[in-house]
Amino acid sequence: MAVEEAEERAQEREGTGGESAITVLVALGANLLIAIAKTVAALITASASMLAEAAHSWADTGNEVFLFIAGRRAAKPPTTRHPLGFGRDTYVWSLFAAVGLFTVGAAVSVLHGIGELGVKGPAADPLINYIVLAVSFVLEGVSFLRAFQQVRRSAGAAQQDLLDYALTTSDPTVRAVVFEDAAALVGIVIAAAGVALHQVTGRGVWDAAGSIAVGVVLGLTAILLIQQNRRFLIGEAVDPRVRASVLGMLLQNDDVLSVTYLHLEYVGPGLVFLVAAVDLTEDAPEHEVAVRLRRLAQGLEERPHVRRAILTLSVPGDAPAVP
Repeated sequence: MAVEEAEERAQEREGTGGESAITVLVALGANLLIAIAKTVAALITASASMLAEAAHSWADTGNEVFLFIAGRRAAKPPTTRHPLGFGRDTYVWSLFAAVGLFTVGAAVSVLHGIGELGVKGPAADPLINYIVLAVSFVLEGVSFLRAFQQVRRSAGAAQQDLLDYALTTSDPTVRAVVFEDAAALVGIVIAAAGVALHQVTGRGVWDAAGSIAVGVVLGLTAILLIQQNRRFLIGEAVDPRVRASVLGMLLQNDDVLSVTYLHLEYVGPGLVFLVAAVDLTEDAPEHEVAVRLRRLAQGLEERPHVRRAILTLSVPGDAPAVP
């Protein structure tokens, strides 16, 4: 694969900030409307499952605000105090969103469901619950399809399995929307089942169980998102295909004879910090070598996905770096 083609694939693989922002805004609008509708329905019918879903949607709405802030922060240019930029801020705010999903959505749903386990009596007229859940499913589906299409395009460009890409992409906002919306769709089905079983059997335990089940789904989703953001915050190595592409790009340069060390680390969505040790062609005076290394580094930093590049000379006898 040519270096130019590899770079194009890298750009498609991580998507664009604008596309991710639109995905987040679509999810924010959908979740806000859904949260209001579910809250009204929960107040009218006193359904535990519907209250769990309302808490879920309010948590998702707050999360989308966090994710929007994450995108805005990541777009800030580097400063003297932050030479690698603010890309990692995306993972911090996305972590806040995941923790919020766990504490607000999961905890409230499970605790309320446990509290409602002993409630007896027939269900109130559940028609409003069914209507709200049906409309919510459509709105969540629209948001999910938007995020799913973005992930599918990027996964195709990366020649990766869609689920594998969604789990490993360095863009946490898209990952969060995909998994939160998927959890929301599952939660709606569970809530509808809880309401229906309560209506059919006259036993409130089914409604309470639906609330607990929704909380468990949210908790598992939150734990997954927390884990992925933690990985990028502590320093996640790049995909081997990205490493191979960058190594090829270095070796294609006329000034580079070999590369004996290559470190690539994500510092934001689709942004890497590059450190390499290279063996230059021809022997040259120290001042000329310094100029050549700086020129090489500047050329790398002009690439859209290299935030900063630091190059040094290889130690004689060191083995070439492998992809």
